[in-house]
Amino acid sequence: MTLAKSRGHRLFQGVNAVILTGVVIVTLYPFVNIVARSFSDERYILSGQVNLIPRGFNLTTYRIVISDPMFWTNYANTVVYTVVATAVAMTLTTCYAYVLSKKHLKGRTVLIWVAVFTMIFSGGLIPQYVLVNGLGMTNTIWAIVLPNAISVFNLLVMKTFFENLPNELEEAAAIDGLNTYGILLRIVLPLSKAVIATMVLFYAVSFWNSWFTAFLYLNETELFPVTIYLRNLIAGATGAESAGAITSEVSQAAANIQSVAITLTVLPILAVYPFVQRYFVSGVMLGAVKG
Repeated sequence: MTLAKSRGHRLFQGVNAVILTGVVIVTLYPFVNIVARSFSDERYILSGQVNLIPRGFNLTTYRIVISDPMFWTNYANTVVYTVVATAVAMTLTTCYAYVLSKKHLKGRTVLIWVAVFTMIFSGGLIPQYVLVNGLGMTNTIWAIVLPNAISVFNLLVMKTFFENLPNELEEAAAIDGLNTYGILLRIVLPLSKAVIATMVLFYAVSFWNSWFTAFLYLNETELFPVTIYLRNLIAGATGAESAGAITSEVSQAAANIQSVAITLTVLPILAVYPFVQRYFVSGVMLGAVKG
């Protein structure tokens, strides 16, 4: 019986390794291909000869993008927007989730359904634009930060995580004289590093990659995030190519600008992810499983 179990276990491990290896290859292949295209020459890209290794190594598009001062201005805007928006979102989500985790709270069910309702139904794009414009937030950082300040999915995950923390810890802290804010800051948050790191990653990636909100509410070029800059660059290069009024540099940029844009946008997230990855699985699982 032990031998059969051992053979079955080895077979499972082998099949599991093959499947996971296949998943890794399928996941990495498109990204490696994009990076290779971003460094390749126009003629190899257009003829479909670029696979996993750059062909006709070329940095023209990178040079065009990086040499533009507006690129760095918009990149700095993206960093500021992401940091501020993530900080605001984490503050609001953490406080709301902690309140909802208290089963003795009067009106708790109503507050939960209010949050869930907004996840299913929205007011629509035009009413939201009218509201943001009416509040005077157009062309300000708050037009990006506040409309997306709370993700209901993240809120519910954090709520479940807080519910699983032992009540005895908070009761002991209360006996020692800590108030609600002291318990949250000195007891709950230090025990919630895993879920906090996971939520920070979720919010940061969402705000970093966001472009449509900025496209709606920001009209000044100096305020654009880098995603809008790259989107406009793609549109400009594609438009010039379609019109036929194109130089060799613009032709090269049009051929791999999408790959360059994706690479430049993803790099900061790839740099941050390894530092929070160890919290990722435990944070999601602990916040998603009750009991």
